[in-house]
Amino acid sequence: MKKKQRMDIDQTLPHQINAPSFKNTGMEIQPPFVNTFGVTIGDSKYRSENSPLENWSEDTDPAIMSGSEWVHPTNDIGWNTTENRELLENLKPPQASPFMHPTIDVSKNTD
Repeated sequence: MKKKQRMDIDQTLPHQINAPSFKNTGMEIQPPFVNTFGVTIGDSKYRSENSPLENWSEDTDPAIMSGSEWVHPTNDIGWNTTENRELLENLKPPQASPFMHPTIDVSKNTD
C-alpha cells in the first residue's frame, strides 16, 4: 500500500523557495494530477516517463505542452511572481498590526 505524500505544510509549499502561502485565501492546495498525456503535473519532480520533455526529438512540436492541462492550480512556479503573489494577498482578510488598536491611536504623545 502506497502512502499519500503531502506536498504542503499549513497551506504553504516549503519545497519552493519564496513560495506564497495559500493560508486564509480560501484556496486549498490541490494534489498532483495526471493529464491526458499521462504526465503527472504538480508533484514537483518535473519528470514523467510520458512527458514530451523526456521523449523530445526534432519532430516534437513544443505547442503540445501548452494549455491548462500542463499547469497545476496551486503548485506552479507562476505563483512566485509578484503579480500572482499580490492576487493571493488580496484574497486574505485584512489584519490589524499587532501593535495597533482598532479605535485608539496608541502612538499618541509617544514622541
